Amino acid sequence: METIKAIIKELNGDYFALLVDESFDVSRKEQMAIVLRYVDRMGFMVERLVDIVHVKDTCASSLKKAIVDLFAKLSLSLSYVRGQCYDGASNMQGELNGLKMLIRQESRSAHSIHCFAHQLQLTLVAVSKKCIQVGELVVLVSNILNVLGSSFKRMDEFQESQKERIEEALDMGEFKTGRGLNQELGLSRACDTRWGSHYKSFKNSILMFGSILDVLEALVVDARLMDNRAKAIGYLKTCQTFEVAFILHLMIDVLAITNKLNKCLQKKEQDIANAMLLVEVAKRRLQSLREDDWDSLIEKVSTFSIKYGILIPNFDEPYVNSLRSRLTTNLLHGVACLNPIDSFSSFDIKKIMKMAKIYPDDFDEVSMGDLENQLATYIIDVRDIDERFSNLNGLCDLSRKLVQTKKNLNFPLVFCLVKFALLLPVATASVERAFSAMKFIKNDMRNRMNDELLSGCLDLANTQSQEDDIDYDNNADKSGDDTPFPDEGNDEEKMCFADENENE
Repeated sequence: METIKAIIKELNGDYFALLVDESFDVSRKEQMAIVLRYVDRMGFMVERLVDIVHVKDTCASSLKKAIVDLFAKLSLSLSYVRGQCYDGASNMQGELNGLKMLIRQESRSAHSIHCFAHQLQLTLVAVSKKCIQVGELVVLVSNILNVLGSSFKRMDEFQESQKERIEEALDMGEFKTGRGLNQELGLSRACDTRWGSHYKSFKNSILMFGSILDVLEALVVDARLMDNRAKAIGYLKTCQTFEVAFILHLMIDVLAITNKLNKCLQKKEQDIANAMLLVEVAKRRLQSLREDDWDSLIEKVSTFSIKYGILIPNFDEPYVNSLRSRLTTNLLHGVACLNPIDSFSSFDIKKIMKMAKIYPDDFDEVSMGDLENQLATYIIDVRDIDERFSNLNGLCDLSRKLVQTKKNLNFPLVFCLVKFALLLPVATASVERAFSAMKFIKNDMRNRMNDELLSGCLDLANTQSQEDDIDYDNNADKSGDDTPFPDEGNDEEKMCFADENENE
């Protein structure tokens, strides 16, 4: 309770964004994590988990009711919501009865962002499925995983083959020795909705390619059933083709770029302006891969093919597939124009004014005129006069610098737009982290933990950075509560205050 009070005090009745997602806990109860994103008094962007709520029904109206009930306890109002971030589920993103539309009925300026990390994964899957060869590769890797994982004997053979190949590589000087190096790997199953799963699946397939061939060859010889032998022969022949080797390495190069983007999008301090720049950087790297890295790719695949005895064909008919998309909105253009990178080189008053128009609850006709005047003065001040604003790296830096120099008081409408830009979430990673902690706290050994205890433990587990600011002793004395601290309680309570690193 004291942690939640500290969060509400830090919010200080200001605008905030809402991040929501759902997941089952170990006892198959549907839980909804609610995270608030806001700019604190010092201009820092903050994301805080405020609660995990048990919901019996996952329809949008039930989710909204749970949020409203929680906000009533916390003295918060939906009218102060200026951003929403959800995954692509219909109950969240539905244009008629989705949660985002129900929230917008309470606040017209609560603009919704489809989680960038989810968008990236869905885009990769959708585009990849348009290429038959990639689809065949996904099916092949999945089938091989099924064959190897269906027998303990095959898994033992697979692990033994890995061990022998690592020892051989160490003897030949191909691998380096050291703490944490050359760990045992396992085949990872790709999932259409799991971030980064395809990259891990393909990468492990390349690293363990020799061991996969060893087990399939052994199965061809030793399989008792003709069906198993026929499958093993088919998979073995397919694996030993240049096309599979080529598609594997091509997808690794492509997904390495997008995987880096995916990890950057999941950072808590990420803002939407910087996320747009990261997307542009990833697009340019992909274009560079297409235009300049063909020879290096062929060299890698050829070396790989020679190592495993795969026939290398002639290249007379190059294949190029072009799939591109573009997203342009007044909101994103306005955010980009507020970005201080390169001495405010993207600043454009007209585009920023268009952005302000989509916040009708905060900018009426009078304040729009004041905003335009403030913007004209603001850009001269921060770009041409005040050198303290010359080397800022993004909207977060700009927000902090405006507060430090007290220019947020000189340009309140501009600072309001900067806050709205920061409030727009990039990804639901904070919510996913809450579910990771939930599965650690409420596990098979503690599957009967009640919702109130689970919620309290998660509040503390996900807000440990604030605990130094809370005077638990003083509050306990005032309330007369003799509840023991974690090290004095029972085993279940002790576990809930586990080290943060373990939670992660």
